[in-house]
This record gives sequence, C-alpha cells and structure tokens, in this order.
Amino acid sequence: VRIRQRAIFCGRILSVTFRIKGFARCLVPALLALMPLSCAAGGLQKEKLSIVRTSGETVALECEIARTEKEQEKGYMGRKSIDDGTGMLFAFTVDKKMLFWMKDTPHALSIAYIDSEGVIREMYDMTPFSLEVIESERSLRYALEVPQGWFARAGIACGDRLSDESLKVAASPGKQ
Repeated sequence: VRIRQRAIFCGRILSVTFRIKGFARCLVPALLALMPLSCAAGGLQKEKLSIVRTSGETVALECEIARTEKEQEKGYMGRKSIDDGTGMLFAFTVDKKMLFWMKDTPHALSIAYIDSEGVIREMYDMTPFSLEVIESERSLRYALEVPQGWFARAGIACGDRLSDESLKVAASPGKQ
C-alpha cells in the first residue's frame, strides 16, 4: 500500500510518500498527525516570573521568553487569545531603544519597557493590527507584553520591578 501524506510542520508543508504493510498502515498517519504537537512543544521557553510592587507585594505571572531575533519578530502575532496572568518577555542582551508594533496581532496588549536592573520605566497600551510604532523614550533591556489592562488590574505601575530571581531568568541565555 502506498500512502501519500501531507502535514504542516512548524509552518512548512511536508509531503511524504510511504510504502507500508500491516500495522504500519495505521501507525504512520497517526505519527504524522502528531507532528504539529511536537512543533508546539518546541515553542518558547516558559517561566514563572514575579513583579515586586513598590509596596513590596509580589505579583506572579507565567511568561514565554523571546530571546532570539526570530522569536522576538514573531511575538504574539496571530494569537487570538492570551490569558490574564500570562505574558511574553522580550529579553535583549544589550540596552537599546525599544520599537514595537501590532502588525498581524489580533489581541490588544499592554507593554512595559524595563531597564537592565529590572525596573519598569514605561508602560503603553497597544491596538490590535496597528502599524503605529511604540518607541521607548530611552534605551532599555526588556519588554513585557501582557493582555491589555492586565498591568492595571494587577496593580503594576512604573517603578515596580522584576524580582531578583525573575531578573536572573531574564538575563540568562535560556535553555539550549
């Protein structure tokens, strides 16, 4: 029996022809169906981070860490829903002017620009699909995107900071 199977794997179309017998007739299509799951499992590293308010209270959130240029370019593009209490931390290796936009991003976001010491210096709301560039006023090290309004709901403001442990995670090269 010859089976021609097409699957999308990590954004690429994969077309394979198999010549198989017996039990493998069922196994091969099942394995190909699971390929998108292996792509998702290889996604961005997730970490539990915390923000310390100026009052000393701590607010936890689960963040995906975007470290590479490719991860940072993609960001939340195409994601239709993002849960409260989650975010994406863009970790850069040097301070730089931050430039973010919402091209191909259907979910409204808030962004915090954070310095190399972990202190939130600037915060903005961003409109879905907008090509308006949200530029930081100064050179900074990190950007944290969350669902729009989450910072306000969690009581996070400029002057609050990443916990020391969270800053170490942000500054680390990540899992290879």
